[in-house]
Amino acid sequence: MTGDRGTRRPGRALTALLCALTAAGLYGCSDPGPREPSPSPTPPPATTAPAPTTTAPAPTTPAGRSPLTGLPARPAPVLAVKIDNVAAARPHTGLGAADLVYVEQVEGGVTRLLAVYSSRLPELTGPVRSARESDIALLAPFGRPVLGYSGAQSALNPLLNASPLHLVTESTAPGAFQRSPDRAAPHNLYLRPARALATDPGAPNAQDIGFRFGPAPTGGTAVDSSTVRFPAARYTFTWSAADRAWRVAMDGREARATDSGPLTPETVVVQRVTIRPSRFQDRFGAVSPYTETTGSGTALVLRDGRSYEARWSRPSAAADTTFTTPSGAPLAFAPGQTWVVLAPRG
Repeated sequence: MTGDRGTRRPGRALTALLCALTAAGLYGCSDPGPREPSPSPTPPPATTAPAPTTTAPAPTTPAGRSPLTGLPARPAPVLAVKIDNVAAARPHTGLGAADLVYVEQVEGGVTRLLAVYSSRLPELTGPVRSARESDIALLAPFGRPVLGYSGAQSALNPLLNASPLHLVTESTAPGAFQRSPDRAAPHNLYLRPARALATDPGAPNAQDIGFRFGPAPTGGTAVDSSTVRFPAARYTFTWSAADRAWRVAMDGREARATDSGPLTPETVVVQRVTIRPSRFQDRFGAVSPYTETTGSGTALVLRDGRSYEARWSRPSAAADTTFTTPSGAPLAFAPGQTWVVLAPRG
């Protein structure tokens, strides 16, 4: 069961620490250049200066609607949860209530999910697994979200502790977690989202992360399904006219949530990114991949039974991610749940 979220006091994230880490190269950002050009030391005389020109910003989400889904919602803080996604972890719980789901590659070429909640909270979500270095930069545009996860390797903990994230683990907030007797460890840890958010009463509300929602752009190509492959995982998104959404299949099997049934995002974004080795490795010596979510590249946006070629851009870890048509116009998503598949380039 899910419920609407109550009103919270709005706030803005502190990004100075994140920017400092980015400048130090901890996030592998592609373009950590200066945010603004230096002012001219001698401005031209007022009588000869040309009239200033301005560019109107792209429209933001209207008041009363979630900046993460484009649907009616009350302001509420953000909870991100790292979700296990091997076969033994399925079916998942709570994914149907997420505003946004990211798909990330981890060791061995398999994937994990990062579910983002704000508009609605399920009673439980999981199974919950460990965080990765990529999560820090990926979550930066959300401000200071709460991150629920099972833990992390010791070498990564200093970066997580220095990040602008409110960290919730079984050791720091045992009351926010529970173990299922029906699953074998480590696939049996579940998070209680409401209790996780209660550990940070001052958490800021969800804010604009660069997504736009509205009517579909012109053009596009009608598609029945689209498949994305990782080294050891496969996702297929099949259009369902009855649901007005995409049905998700993982490794050839329909993906379902135990509490809400088939997973049916309204928009799927296949974002082509660089996935490179990080300086961290698991206890077996496998090097953890790092997914670069800064820079720019191509994407494929699936909505309303059609696919649209797109470009994505995020100049720095402190910036939002924007998606545009090849001509540069903002590309609107369908209101509702969005899945962003961070797929390897090529």
